[in-house]
Amino acid sequence: MNNNHKHHHHMHHSSSGELPAGIKEAVNPKFKVGSTATMNSDHMEGMDGAEATIVGAFDTTVYTISYTPTTGGEKVSKHKWIVHEEIKDAGTRPYQPGNEVVVDTDHMEGMLGANAVIDSAEESIVYMVDFISTTDGEHVKNHKWVTEGELQTIL
Repeated sequence: MNNNHKHHHHMHHSSSGELPAGIKEAVNPKFKVGSTATMNSDHMEGMDGAEATIVGAFDTTVYTISYTPTTGGEKVSKHKWIVHEEIKDAGTRPYQPGNEVVVDTDHMEGMLGANAVIDSAEESIVYMVDFISTTDGEHVKNHKWVTEGELQTIL
């Protein structure tokens, strides 16, 4: 079984919109809060090609991680995305690929408290978005996270 993020059925599609402590709002995001954009991203089924409404824009370091869920099961590889502020005891300096961290968020079942390895790290503006799934019509609220490179202006 392909254990990519988009095939993970225990994803928490919607969230409360609660932000991780210390995350900073972006000063000049390409996509303003309230605007819409097309998502070019497939880390979750139903995202690619969906129209997203921007509900938040934040300056941070964004990571892909690999981890074994605390609930058991297969290792999850190259999960997109968690932000610096969602790593336990993160401090101020960004992590580098290969660093081991403890995840302090619950985007997916078994993620909170999991030991993870950083696969990639990138300084970026990340967005929290609302969208309607292109596969099942589900209304997804406060999805965390989409990077600026995964969004395209609607023409």
